[in-house]
Amino acid sequence: MSSAKFSLSGIDLLADLTAADLGAIAAQCRWQGYAPDQQIIGHLDDTKDVFFIVQGQVRVTIYSASGKEVSFRDLAAGKSFGELSAIGGAPRSANVIALSQTMLASMSADAFNMILRDHPDVSARMMAYLVDLVHKLSDRVVEFSVLAVKNRIHSELLRLAQETGGNDNTAKLSPSPKHADIASRVSTHREAVTRELNALAGDGLLDRQSGALIITDVERLKRIVAQGLEA
Repeated sequence: MSSAKFSLSGIDLLADLTAADLGAIAAQCRWQGYAPDQQIIGHLDDTKDVFFIVQGQVRVTIYSASGKEVSFRDLAAGKSFGELSAIGGAPRSANVIALSQTMLASMSADAFNMILRDHPDVSARMMAYLVDLVHKLSDRVVEFSVLAVKNRIHSELLRLAQETGGNDNTAKLSPSPKHADIASRVSTHREAVTRELNALAGDGLLDRQSGALIITDVERLKRIVAQGLEA
């Protein structure tokens, strides 16, 4: 996959920079394509590069002591990863694999930290991103600590619904998320996810249409999640 047709213009973290600045940063990057399921970085790797997702999608995961894979989040084109090791100097905190044919631009920690020093707008976006990440990880800790499996499935569905950015009370997840992927995110098995999704469909909260999963009442799902946290 050639990098000639790609640029950094769609990267969220760099959205406030001029075309000239983006060109200068792109010139410092190493561009590389990844095939589906190819590992990009591994947990506890000592590498420090920052990666910008120019095309495709990646998944961030860790493995428990027993070897069980737990997915944290999926990142699409426009997002970045690897900043924690670049800023803090610690080994990688997770594995990252490509979910689809993916093009990444990567740069060294030194170059990335220089961008943060030289461009206050990038630093501000970086701080906002880190605050959001802390909130999301805190929510996950609470969910894993206090929620039963079915409630964790509800929370994950709500999270996916909110990521669609819809303005009405329905959310279309397309393509429909794989039951195994949801199971990995909430630390359960695929059969438990299938059972709960069937129950929600029977209750009219979910509908399946042409390979998509429709959440028919997002507000109701929010109430169900809130009730699970209060139980």
